[in-house]
Amino acid sequence: MTVHTPARGSRVPTVLVVGDINPDLILDGDVVPRFGQIEQVLSGAAQVIGGSASIAANGLARLGIATAVNGIVGDDERGRFMVDELRRSGVDVDQIAVDCDHPTGISVILNSVNDRAILTMPGTIPLLDARDVIGAVDALHPDHVHFASFFLLPGLAKGLSVLLDSLRARGITTSLDTNWDPAEDWDGLADVVPRLDYLFPNVEELRAISRRLLAPLDRDDVDAAIALASLGPTVVVKAGPDGGWSVTPRGDVATAAGLPVRVADTAGAGDSFDAGYLAAVFSGIDDERVRVRWAAVAGSLSARGIGGTHSQPTREELLGRL
Repeated sequence: MTVHTPARGSRVPTVLVVGDINPDLILDGDVVPRFGQIEQVLSGAAQVIGGSASIAANGLARLGIATAVNGIVGDDERGRFMVDELRRSGVDVDQIAVDCDHPTGISVILNSVNDRAILTMPGTIPLLDARDVIGAVDALHPDHVHFASFFLLPGLAKGLSVLLDSLRARGITTSLDTNWDPAEDWDGLADVVPRLDYLFPNVEELRAISRRLLAPLDRDDVDAAIALASLGPTVVVKAGPDGGWSVTPRGDVATAAGLPVRVADTAGAGDSFDAGYLAAVFSGIDDERVRVRWAAVAGSLSARGIGGTHSQPTREELLGRL
C-alpha cells in the first residue's frame, strides 16, 4: 500500500466540513432522570468538542488532512470553547461565523452502561444556510465539502441540492452524513442523494433512508446500500464493532473490519469513521477496501476515550494499526 504524503510546498488537498459546531456535555453514572427534586450523584462529567461536523473536522486534521470547518456559534463561552479547541487541533476556523443574537448549541449526553440518550439545544446550529457555505468555498477553494447533521440544518437542507450542483460544476466533490432525523420523517433527501459523491450512513440510518427513498422491497442491508448507490453516490456504511462496508455506483462491495478495543464512549465514532475514509481518499488511496479499513480503524480507536475527539488517532497511529 502506498500512502501519499504531500511534499513540503506542494498543494495539500483541502476538505471543508460544514455543519454543527457545539460542545457536548457528557454525563456518566446515575443519569436516568427522576423528577421530584431528587438529587442524583454522577460518576463523571466532561465538556468536550461536539457536533458531527466538528468531530469529523478534528479527526481529519489529526490524520494530516488540511481541514477547515464552516458553521455558526454564539458570542458566548461555549462558542469560544469550540473555536479554541478546534484551532488547537489544527482545524482552520476562519469560516466559523459568530451570531450575537443566539446562543451556541449544546448537546447533553447521558451515558448508561449499554445505551445513551442525547438532548440537544440547537441554538445557532440551524442558522447556517447555503450562502454561508458558498462564502466559505469562495474563500478556501476546497477540493471536497463534507456536510454533517442534515436534519439539524433546515435552512441549509432546503437549498442543498442546488448547492451540490454548484459545487460539482466547480469540480468539488461532496459527501454527507445525515445523522439521525429527530422527527424520523427523513424528508428532503430524494434530490440530495443522487448529487453526492459519498453518503455515510450507519446501519440504522441506511435502513431508514432506503425505506424513504426506495420502493418497498424485502432487502437486506447490503442490498439496500447497493440500491442507494445506484442513485449516484458511493455508500459507505458504519457497522459499529463489525467495521463497515462500501458500495460503489457500479455495485462493487468492499468490506473491512474494525479493531477490538476497550470501549469507553462511542460518541462521535461515526464521525471519526467518516474522517478516516476521507483521509484515505485524500491520501491517494484508490483501493476501496483499504479506504473502508482506514475508516473502520479510525472509528474503533476513537471509542477508547470519553468524547468524540479525545482518542481520535493521529495519522501515524492509524497507519501503524492497519
